[in-house]
Amino acid sequence: MLSPPSLMDDVDAVQARIARNMLTSGDYVTARLDGIPYLEKAPLIYWLIAGSFKIFGATDWAARIPMVLAALALAWLTTAFGMWAFGRRAGMYAGLCISTCFGLFLFTRILIPDVMLTASIALSMWAFLRAIDETEPRRRWWAFVLAASLGTSLLFKSLVGVVFPVAAALIYLSVTRQLFQAKIWRVLHPWSGLVVALLIAAPWHIMAALRNPPYFDFTMHSAPGEYHGFLWFYFINEQLLRFLNLRYPRDYDTVPRLYFWGFHLLWLFPWSVYFPALFKLNYKPLDRAGKTRLLALCWTGFILIFFTFSTTQEYYSMPCYPALALLLGSAMAAGGNWIRYGTRVLCGIFIAAAATVLTLYFLAWNLPTPGDISAALSSNPSAYKLSLGHMEDLTIASFAYLRLPLILAAIAFLVGAAGTFRAKGQHAFLAISLMAILFFQAARIAMASFDPFLSSRSLAEKLIRSPAGKLIVDHHYYWFSSVFFYTNRDALLLNGRFNNLVYGSYAPGAPNVFIDDERWKKLWLQPNRYYLVIKDESVERLKKLVDPKLLTVVAQSGGKLLLTNHPVVE
Repeated sequence: MLSPPSLMDDVDAVQARIARNMLTSGDYVTARLDGIPYLEKAPLIYWLIAGSFKIFGATDWAARIPMVLAALALAWLTTAFGMWAFGRRAGMYAGLCISTCFGLFLFTRILIPDVMLTASIALSMWAFLRAIDETEPRRRWWAFVLAASLGTSLLFKSLVGVVFPVAAALIYLSVTRQLFQAKIWRVLHPWSGLVVALLIAAPWHIMAALRNPPYFDFTMHSAPGEYHGFLWFYFINEQLLRFLNLRYPRDYDTVPRLYFWGFHLLWLFPWSVYFPALFKLNYKPLDRAGKTRLLALCWTGFILIFFTFSTTQEYYSMPCYPALALLLGSAMAAGGNWIRYGTRVLCGIFIAAAATVLTLYFLAWNLPTPGDISAALSSNPSAYKLSLGHMEDLTIASFAYLRLPLILAAIAFLVGAAGTFRAKGQHAFLAISLMAILFFQAARIAMASFDPFLSSRSLAEKLIRSPAGKLIVDHHYYWFSSVFFYTNRDALLLNGRFNNLVYGSYAPGAPNVFIDDERWKKLWLQPNRYYLVIKDESVERLKKLVDPKLLTVVAQSGGKLLLTNHPVVE
């Protein structure tokens, strides 16, 4: 996680930029982009990244340190939870499942708080079971941990951080007929727990509301040009209207329901081949193991059903990964025919995957590799509102730039096939884990090849070395967000008042950083130096506004250009 590639454009560099702005300004309450209030998200990820910057400096690898620690914490929590519930072997298998599943790898490549939220929810669920366990000697302590983790989850991803674990716990208590038992609520200490959660989460919410009035606006109307303060945007627009698919601006898409459910075979791969074995497990809450399995079932079921009726992205269901890992670890430790069948199926998948990867390698063997990989990619803008939308850009020609990762991926799959061909049980599981680790390294190297396309770091570095001038960014802040992070400067936004920056731009005192084509033309013709970051295909529009001779190319990378209005003397 700490190694290259660079911070990517879009949300990756946006998160890091917000954290850097907080560190520079000293304002840890209101997130800002280009000086504009950005009221969408909970702040704890920004605080953690800012703390890392304070210690290690504002670098891309420092931005990733909180993600690394969160992933390690999640792996440890899942392992420890599994050991407590099922025993040492099942706990270790659960830890293997969560730490080497494809979903965790994919969705920790970006600076989003979901892995942190997932760890916090996993702790909540474990604390809940221990608080109501009659054999637990420190029940009051675990009730406190439950409340503290709920408060922390609120600061990671707002209401879902509380809704998910509380709903799972209530469903569990209902199924086990304990919901109305006074003794259960006595050991959970709900009122003191509420105080603990509020002491953690309420101060930021109160300060954010006070600094971003109005305070009480409950309209259900969401439209451009309107500003209703922090509380309305954060709770009504971002929580309720997003769930109902009525949020403005509509800068997101949703995964089709069938894909959302089916994708979990990929997110939990390679361990998802053992899903059929989960039907053989005993979910009766007769002992600690049965209680944990039943809770994991309630936990997973609520999250998946919740997002079945809501708008969703591929990674939104990450909080159920630990529950599925616990069930898988329990099934793997128990063994049986379904585990053996799953291992055989996995061996076949590895062989087919190795054959596919090698075929791609030989198809791209003699293809040229001019410039960077962006020259060989297709363009599918309609898919980019989904987190994995860029996968549709791959072409056969693009694999010519990925020869080394293709070979490494083939080796990984062959190792997995060899390790599962005859091995059983623990030896097969270790071989599968080794396959995943090798494949992740291949994927990491492949991502470095995509660096010019997914990041604008090279343009930012060229801009830093160029003569002083005012920066302008074309169209969308998110398209070139890494330029803002790596140069540590703000910019004017050309035709960029839409999507994430629309709402905050109407806040009282928000800077007027938006310009249109006519304003850009006046600035570009001045004697002062200006720089413009723009996509290749958008340059033709500018040639209709000014003499093409005034569009001096300073740098070019990944289908993006850095232009200036005056020649640069090297």
